[in-house]
Amino acid sequence: MYILKNAFRSINRSKGRNILIGIIITVIACSATIGLSIMNAASKVIESSKSKYDITATIGIDRDKMMKNVDSSSESKENMKERFNSMASISVSDIESYGDSKYVSSYYYTYSVGLNSDTIDAAETQSKGPGGNPHGQSSTSFTLTGYSSYEAMEEFITGAYTITEGEISSNFSDNSCIINSELATLNNLTVGDTIVLTNPNDTSKTYELIISGIYSDNDTDTMNMFTNSVNTIITNSNFVEQIVSDDATLNAKITPTFILTSEDVVDSFEQELYDKGLDETYSVNTNLDQLSSETESIQNLATFAFTTLIIILVIGGIILFIINLINVRERKYEIGVLRTIGMKKTSVISQFVSELLIVSVISLILGGFIGSMLSVPTANKLLEQEIQSSEQAQANINEHFGRSMNGADENSKQEKPSNMPTKGVSKIEKVTSIDAAIDIKVLSELIGIGILLTLVSSLAACISISRFSPLTILKERS
Repeated sequence: MYILKNAFRSINRSKGRNILIGIIITVIACSATIGLSIMNAASKVIESSKSKYDITATIGIDRDKMMKNVDSSSESKENMKERFNSMASISVSDIESYGDSKYVSSYYYTYSVGLNSDTIDAAETQSKGPGGNPHGQSSTSFTLTGYSSYEAMEEFITGAYTITEGEISSNFSDNSCIINSELATLNNLTVGDTIVLTNPNDTSKTYELIISGIYSDNDTDTMNMFTNSVNTIITNSNFVEQIVSDDATLNAKITPTFILTSEDVVDSFEQELYDKGLDETYSVNTNLDQLSSETESIQNLATFAFTTLIIILVIGGIILFIINLINVRERKYEIGVLRTIGMKKTSVISQFVSELLIVSVISLILGGFIGSMLSVPTANKLLEQEIQSSEQAQANINEHFGRSMNGADENSKQEKPSNMPTKGVSKIEKVTSIDAAIDIKVLSELIGIGILLTLVSSLAACISISRFSPLTILKERS
């Protein structure tokens, strides 16, 4: 108790010096609060972004491995062609096997096959079916692409395709389809019409599809008269699978996408696929690089705040150390008197530390309050931008699909199907509180910084007092 009373008296006697120390600590505390708040808010935004997007893995051909042993000889080129043609393709059963993994939360795929038609005209000249024509299949006019779920419809989620009439059927096992608006105009087709596609290898085999919607391709980066998807007819994967099972010689292409449980299981999942029999000429690709680029600016902001905080703490600590060193030297005679009357070194040091601690606590409270006033608008701005981004993304998805994908349709009582796409956009919750900026974590870190500064700056007093000899001090004074 005596030490605290003496510390308060000493603070009152040296107001100017302690006010200077208080101002320095207040500035440090204010800057630290702003930096910690921005780092905390940035961390929340990054976590939100990670939860907003799924970690996806896709399977593709590793052409480098395919061509690794190919030289310029004609024989090697023939071997390369043979290797491409004989490479085992991925089947639906393979995808189901790969998806049955503890590393996978869900999966989806697209299934494409080339077909012809005697009832509608293609918008362009005939082209080969998906993936080339390795089996000698006749050239096809249309590509029938089937999706296994709404999540597989990347083009609609990203806005590359947009429904302009009708809607995408919620039944992924019927014979409905949607067609390109250019193809619809060319053949005078509307929603509800029926189109008939034919097997390119056997024209007696036909497949009827009912148009449930018409979509537009928003890709304007083309020099062709028509968009690239003009002859693409979209349906569900079950319908395409039935066609392919009916004729195994059809040239079909299947593209799976797996939703992983976390980014930490990528390597384990890749190894598991090869253990399950995936050909080594296939590679497993993820979207981790893309996700990192999404939060790059926020990460840069957090790094900048952390670097600034470290610089401020280092400079502030040095300044406080020097001030306290000068303070101890100016009060050398006082230290000599206290030591002469019997006060222990530890008690003298405790008094000096207590003085600095009292000033630090008052300054930390003042600096923390000012910093919170300044950091709240900054953190709110970051969170506001994140909310607006997620709302706009969800609105765009609704527009692309031609219906509300966040619940029941406004003009219909039909509930949202369980496989509606979210891509995490609808999962994100609006942040209406500033807790992301000033919370227990920030306050505890601020207190830790205050204690650290007190200890660092008190080293001057500890070192000097421990080296002072009371008799020498009094002798020099006399």
